[in-house]
Amino acid sequence: MEEELFTSGRNIPNIDPALQIWHWPISVYLFLGGLAAGLLFFAALFTVLKKDGEAPATVKYAVVMAPIALVLGLIALFYDLTHKFYFWQLYTTVRIESPMSWGAWVLLLITPLSMLWVFSYWKEIFPKIDLKFGIVKKFQSYLANNRMNMAYVLIPLSVVLGIYTGILLSAFNARPLWNNAILGPLFLVSGLSTAAATIILFSKSHSERNLFSKIDIVLIVIELALIVHMIMGYWAGSEVQLEAMELLVNGEFTVMFFVFVVILGLLIPGLLEILELRGYKVPVVVPAILILIGGLVFRFVMVEAGQLTRYLY
Repeated sequence: MEEELFTSGRNIPNIDPALQIWHWPISVYLFLGGLAAGLLFFAALFTVLKKDGEAPATVKYAVVMAPIALVLGLIALFYDLTHKFYFWQLYTTVRIESPMSWGAWVLLLITPLSMLWVFSYWKEIFPKIDLKFGIVKKFQSYLANNRMNMAYVLIPLSVVLGIYTGILLSAFNARPLWNNAILGPLFLVSGLSTAAATIILFSKSHSERNLFSKIDIVLIVIELALIVHMIMGYWAGSEVQLEAMELLVNGEFTVMFFVFVVILGLLIPGLLEILELRGYKVPVVVPAILILIGGLVFRFVMVEAGQLTRYLY
């Protein structure tokens, strides 16, 4: 009688490194974090450039979604935690080399700051709701007078948050699909694009919608270029990276990636926005919603597909 023993790698609990399975809340968290980062970046940028009067939806109305997105994203992240009551330990130290550490600190700063930004526009956003207490009115006026200072802080924080949503994945070197330096800039540009789409949905100004359609077209071109660069990076990589790339170009995630992300989420919205700028009647809600759906599906694809790939040491 012959016996054969097959081994495919070590798996010793608490000794060998292992990655817990990430479910849908992580994808939602990454999408909402990127969306909030983009909204806050545009609101702060237009304020610094003193163009806030020309873009009311950018600085007042659409940005209301930023703190909502951040809170919902944090709830999704908290829901996915295994040891929920130990999350505070992230804030007992600062580890610059850990994306998880500085991402947690950035979220701690930018979430209340986004709420303060929205509150500074309380009179314009909610003109019928009076602030009854005098001290609250003074605080709101103080925030309105210091909006420029908040903008200067929000610009770098929002950029870091947008890049962090991608670097959080690329920091896992054991996952070939995630082990790509392009993910940080790609997630940042994708977040800015979803934010531009949200602003278009909220805006009632034709000139503001046209401006953000132009901005979004540029962002779509950049995002497509980064996606091509990412795939070419896998193509020129090792055997495991080629196998990881197969999940996107010739595997179970191909339809989701190319149909829902590249075609429906980028190419068609970009074409519709170009047609609109050329004078054709295109419902603004169509390309905007397609971009938002494409951005969300993109996160799902990268999170789910990335967990199916790994290096064997």
